[in-house]
Amino acid sequence: MADIRLIVGLGNPGPEYQNTRHNAGAWFIERLASRFNQTLSVESKFFGSTARIQIGSHDIRLLYPSTFMNKSGQSVAALANFYRIPVESMLVAFDELDLPPGVAKFKLGGSSSQNGVRDIVASMGNNKDFLRLRIGIGHPGHKSKVTGYVLGKPSADDAALIDGAIDESMRSTETLIKQDLLAAQQQLHSYTAT
Repeated sequence: MADIRLIVGLGNPGPEYQNTRHNAGAWFIERLASRFNQTLSVESKFFGSTARIQIGSHDIRLLYPSTFMNKSGQSVAALANFYRIPVESMLVAFDELDLPPGVAKFKLGGSSSQNGVRDIVASMGNNKDFLRLRIGIGHPGHKSKVTGYVLGKPSADDAALIDGAIDESMRSTETLIKQDLLAAQQQLHSYTAT
């Protein structure tokens, strides 16, 4: 079974960023808290908003950093160090340019071009061995357009596809925790948006 004790959803704070593609990870963590009838509460010592949920017999912390994306590691390290949660027990959800809307994938470790993920790696002693939930937002086609794209709002069609992938990601996260990574990957990676 996966020993996940901390689930992080990455995004930028503030109403102007709330509905932008870059906040797909934050959408996931907010919906996950809601699914378990919890509300994320501001905890200044963790530089973010947190909640606790139970999945099966597992006690899990949820975290939405209120630092900007590029400083996500400050928040993650503060909470992980306080509760002595090892890197291997973390799941980090974030927007992924390299996957189309409607697709989400679990990935263990490795490199990432996502700034929030890179900052978490640096803040956790360059340890990359945490699980990632990559939520597809699509790519604008050219790297010069990326910043405006990720900080823009998805079309209604894309938003519906991302919502569907987030719903399936929540179900697959429960599978991850109650069963294992392989079962969760088989479930999530076979999901097809309709």
